[in-house]
Amino acid sequence: MSFFEMVMLGVALSCDSFAITISNTLVHYREGYRRLLMMPFWFGLFQGLMPVLGFFLGTAFGDIVSTYSGIIALVLLGVIGGNMVREGIGALRRREGADSCEIDPEPLKLGTVIVEAFATAIDAFAVGVSLCAMRADILVAGVVICVVTAAICVVGIAIGRKAGASLGDKAQVFGGVVLICIGIRAFLA
Repeated sequence: MSFFEMVMLGVALSCDSFAITISNTLVHYREGYRRLLMMPFWFGLFQGLMPVLGFFLGTAFGDIVSTYSGIIALVLLGVIGGNMVREGIGALRRREGADSCEIDPEPLKLGTVIVEAFATAIDAFAVGVSLCAMRADILVAGVVICVVTAAICVVGIAIGRKAGASLGDKAQVFGGVVLICIGIRAFLA
């Protein structure tokens, strides 16, 4: 597997992480960069680590993970997304009863980011099984996938901050819907 193919694989695997980074940043666009940079770190780490695990553990667990990955992603992202929609609608209702001031969402939580990173990286485990069959240099592939995902998520933060400022309170509902849609897509794939 060439370096270019590894980069393209990293881009393909990072699409869900990119979308969730934008979604989270829409909601938390006022957060400092230090907190927002948790996402590129954790999404990159999980996207890079899961193929390595799939490479070494794939023969034993590849079929199980492949069978249930969509359900796991749907449940995890559905719960997080549903909670975001519920909180967003609650904030919008509170805002209607109050002045025109915006109500800030809770801070972006490390636990939430880790669950999202795991949910989006499950399919990367199956990719690791494929890389084993291709006799790819899995350590180089894992590092490349990690770096590419982190870089793409940094771009997602920039996009989310700009869009979040314009969407205001509606961003939390929109972000939750995006997470639910990603979970449904993973389930149907």
